[in-house]
Amino acid sequence: METASNVKLYSLSLRDTRTYVFALLFIVGNIVLPQLCHLFPKGGLIMLPIYFFTLIGAYKYGLKVGLLTALLSPLINSLLFGMPPMAGVPVIIIKGVLLASAAAFVAHKTQKVTLLTLIAVVLLYQVVGCAIEWAIKADFMAAVQDFRIGIPGMLLQIVGGYLLLKYVLKK
Repeated sequence: METASNVKLYSLSLRDTRTYVFALLFIVGNIVLPQLCHLFPKGGLIMLPIYFFTLIGAYKYGLKVGLLTALLSPLINSLLFGMPPMAGVPVIIIKGVLLASAAAFVAHKTQKVTLLTLIAVVLLYQVVGCAIEWAIKADFMAAVQDFRIGIPGMLLQIVGGYLLLKYVLKK
């Protein structure tokens, strides 16, 4: 079992300028990473890059940074690059909000970064998000697409998120 981390976690307020600075940085990350993934066939669908920096922002800096990142990243990507298509943006925003909420909650409650906590966060937002997507689209196969082909992306969120949070963003 992993021991408590020496990583510092925050819960920034909307009055704190750092909230907007960090949200902007994570939004930029959520714009650049998907563009890199889209260089490969189905790269966005497989790697789920639009969620990566939402997870990092919410876990490290709290719900407000996570929500700003989750709400603005897909909208900006869709407007600038047409990906995701505007019809898919609502579901991506819902999943992003679920991710930001789960990450901020787990980080606040545990006050540590472990692979287990990140697995819990990713599974929570994916399972609940798939159920909501199924209710919206009435298409089970579309709703479980992340579990059918997005496992590499979920692993990136868990392992990459762990490494980034634990070793790069320590302070």
